[in-house]
Amino acid sequence: MLSKIFTWWNGATIGTLFTVGRRGRLVGKDVFGNRYYESKDTSSYDGRRRRWVIYNGYAEASKVPPDWYGWLHYTSDDLPSDQDVGPRYEKPHLPNLTGTPMAWRRPGSVASGENRAPATGDYQAWTPE
Repeated sequence: MLSKIFTWWNGATIGTLFTVGRRGRLVGKDVFGNRYYESKDTSSYDGRRRRWVIYNGYAEASKVPPDWYGWLHYTSDDLPSDQDVGPRYEKPHLPNLTGTPMAWRRPGSVASGENRAPATGDYQAWTPE
């Protein structure tokens, strides 16, 4: 309960949830558990309904899949559930994993926990003449 009051980076605070409940309506969820909302009225300066996302867990913008990103930025008015899934050869969307335990680390780096392969003898140290 205290995390909902004091932290904005782990989901939504109580004030945000209150505002969303009063002014927004849920339009969908994605595979990551993020919830997407649209305002009940056209309160923006250009007459469009505002759109926003409440992240499931840590607030990271790269957790928004491309189809929902298009809807959030008014590229498409159709909800992603109504759109085509897309080509089957594409990999599924992944959020940015930098700084997480799932991040890629090259073999031999200190962070990977592996030992570096020994030198192969192709290195010659420079020496001044």
